[in-house]
Amino acid sequence: MKLIGLNREEVKTAIKSGEVTIAVYGMGKMGLPLAAVFADHGARVIGVDINEKVVEMINRGENHVKEEPGLDELVRRNVEAGRLEATTDGVWAAKKADVMIILVPTLTDERGNLKLGPVYDVAEKISQGLERGDIVITEATMPPGTTESLIPILEKSGLKLGEFGLAHAPERTMTGTAIRDITGQYPKIVGASDEKILEAVIGIYETINRKGVIPMSSIKAAEAVKVFEGVYRDVNIALANELAMWCEEHGLDALEVFQAANTQPYCHLHMPGAGVGGHCIPVYPWFVINLAKKTNPRLIKTAREINDSMPHHVVELTVKALNQVGKPLKGSNVLVLGLTFRGGVREFMKAAAKPIIQELREWGANVYAYDPLCTREDAERFGAEWKEDFKDIDAIVITADHREFKELDLEKLAGEMRTKVIVDGRNVLDPEKAKKLGFKYYRVGYTPQ
Repeated sequence: MKLIGLNREEVKTAIKSGEVTIAVYGMGKMGLPLAAVFADHGARVIGVDINEKVVEMINRGENHVKEEPGLDELVRRNVEAGRLEATTDGVWAAKKADVMIILVPTLTDERGNLKLGPVYDVAEKISQGLERGDIVITEATMPPGTTESLIPILEKSGLKLGEFGLAHAPERTMTGTAIRDITGQYPKIVGASDEKILEAVIGIYETINRKGVIPMSSIKAAEAVKVFEGVYRDVNIALANELAMWCEEHGLDALEVFQAANTQPYCHLHMPGAGVGGHCIPVYPWFVINLAKKTNPRLIKTAREINDSMPHHVVELTVKALNQVGKPLKGSNVLVLGLTFRGGVREFMKAAAKPIIQELREWGANVYAYDPLCTREDAERFGAEWKEDFKDIDAIVITADHREFKELDLEKLAGEMRTKVIVDGRNVLDPEKAKKLGFKYYRVGYTPQ
């Protein structure tokens, strides 16, 4: 059923009654939850992925995104009901669908230079199945202006923009909470190529999102929203890190000061830490930096420099803590806890552990690593030796906030470690308990005087 020209209520009715087919391109950690949610609200959904194994699993009703609570049941239920299927044939999916959503990975290097090949490949496939009245939506986060760069590719279909619709509705989700985020944690941001398309796309997302939709004046404005969210967090974290290091110099506990300051409604200092990782926050600032012409985004550049320097600062804290107990870093046994960039997620993009391990080794330390989501091979790839106990360890460096690390038995550690030093790069432990057990406890923003 073609949605262009319908008002948002008519769109919602059409989706809920099963008259609309939606193709979601990219069945990864964001795409599969979105596809399953749309199917659960009545749409016929075709998931498209280049990975044949993923497609086969979905068609059996099996969920391959295990970090997402509730997704197993959502996939199983909607496959059994005939509302959700998957394919590797993106052209066939486009021919069948009324709405095509692009949610494939947008790959970047560490300076945010985007590799848009997967997005352009999907657009080429869609163009071969695009029909009058179809709507193409990008959800993948991209530099402002990127969605509209797909227009010449889509017009290879023989249709002109206006005969088909184009929109951007950035995903605002995190691994582990994707279903919650999609269905109502935040309102959906939408920008479209004209008012008719905007009205239809509002109806599409109001069907699944209890918080509703925030319409933007343009596709480019919608793209900027998601990018600016990431830039804000990066700059705020950099400010927190800089203030935390100032607190170290002046004998203050940064978290004590931040928590008190944040009771004032206009203050929202973030958490300092060992570094900023992932595919989002450390990457999006480069979209702004790289697109700047006359403007020089000095603050954003400085924030990136500060956050990228934090793994080095954690090594400095480790040196200082070991010196406090009369040990050089060279020859010390250091256990890095956490290889992933954040707790509960097995992702390594810009994980703080990698540069920390590298620098510790350059100082001559014997470096070990453990992560409950990882393997011995992961540790070796990072340059560390896998270790699952604390025997003969001189210092622990925590770089990921896994639940297991928050529940560490400090008394057991005190009994097993050779030297009782903890550098808590994620603020997961109780400093008072650690100090009572005789640990030298350091963290970003706190060093014992």
